[in-house]
Amino acid sequence: MKTLIISLKIFLFFTVLTGVIYPLFVTGIAQITFPTKANGSLIVKNNKIVGSELIGQRFDSIIYFSSRPSAISYNPLPSGGSNFGLTNAKLKNSVDTLKKQFIVFNQLDGNTLIPSEMIFASASGLDPHISKNAALLQVDRIAKARNLSPDRKQMIIQSVKRITEAPQYLCLGEERVNVLLLNLELDKIDTNKTSK
Repeated sequence: MKTLIISLKIFLFFTVLTGVIYPLFVTGIAQITFPTKANGSLIVKNNKIVGSELIGQRFDSIIYFSSRPSAISYNPLPSGGSNFGLTNAKLKNSVDTLKKQFIVFNQLDGNTLIPSEMIFASASGLDPHISKNAALLQVDRIAKARNLSPDRKQMIIQSVKRITEAPQYLCLGEERVNVLLLNLELDKIDTNKTSK
């Protein structure tokens, strides 16, 4: 009985230590040292949360940059990909369809090399980034849809370059652009935009 009581005391001690004290301590440090990241890297515009830097969103409007395709319609709850194998006919059909849609939507030449992230969904279905090249391929369409002057079109290109993130630790991954941040920059460039 004495051993059982000691075991229960140890169990309760470690439950409080690892289940209450440690999480509160780590959360407190995170809130003090990097509160934005600790709270989900949320982006606020006009006192309203418009999204997170970490979660992709659908942008179908002709006046915005398009996000990477998502096999789960950008729903963060069932995060995941299509799980189609490389020999699956559904994957090939999906890739062909997405490629044609990207070319038509952006009024590109049929022989344009489309970046892979614009025709393949990510494993999570929530990737918020596209490559710089994928963003630059969309600039002409956006400038035309917003009736922007050549100077303002150049501002969009500069925004793409400014927002482009380097590979993590300068060696992991590739250069990438956060689509939500880029679209927020678009609204700053073109304050007289009209929805289409």
